[in-house]
Amino acid sequence: MAKTDAQTPRERYRTQVRAEVKERAWEQIAAAGASALSLNAIAKQMGMSGPALYRYFAGRDELITELIRDAYRSLADTVQAAAADGADLAGLAHALRDWALEDPNRYFLIYGTPVPGYHAPEDITGISSGIMATLLDACAELAPDGPATPFGTHLEDHRDWAGGHPAPPATLHRALSFWTRLHGVLSLELAGHFAGIDFDPALLFAAELNDLLAQRT
Repeated sequence: MAKTDAQTPRERYRTQVRAEVKERAWEQIAAAGASALSLNAIAKQMGMSGPALYRYFAGRDELITELIRDAYRSLADTVQAAAADGADLAGLAHALRDWALEDPNRYFLIYGTPVPGYHAPEDITGISSGIMATLLDACAELAPDGPATPFGTHLEDHRDWAGGHPAPPATLHRALSFWTRLHGVLSLELAGHFAGIDFDPALLFAAELNDLLAQRT
């Protein structure tokens, strides 16, 4: 018989259960935050015993890791697809903001307050490095021509976070400025800190982006 890649009924059931567990986990995160995540509570919602659910996820940390992987992969797919369609640095910025606004809980799981007692595995760093590589490629196209800065000089010997990207220090500096400032605006917006303030967060985001694009680092 020819070998096929189709899942067996048991494998399909396992895939379905794991998907439902993750859906319930996102509901818990939306209601009380990732630190309150409980596999036993999810098992109760699904009409299962705690031990039965642990056959699908070994523990809370494994479940959190899967959610974080899904979130990072979703963002990586988003920015890489935008870059493949010809998006420049501004286009990537707006792709990031649209992605964050679509699901703030997903955004905060990877860019918000760390979950107490949780330590992400090393492969998560690899996924996030792919996002940064796309950003560095876009920053490299801007060819900054300003004078060297103390921080730029510092980055000559502190660039492990760039994952081996050959960008010069000025480009590394621009990418970090882009990443930190725009995430700062996004985090404040999504956390509701602009509520009741009479201005448009989208225009603030655009103003920060325009300032970053005009800089010569």
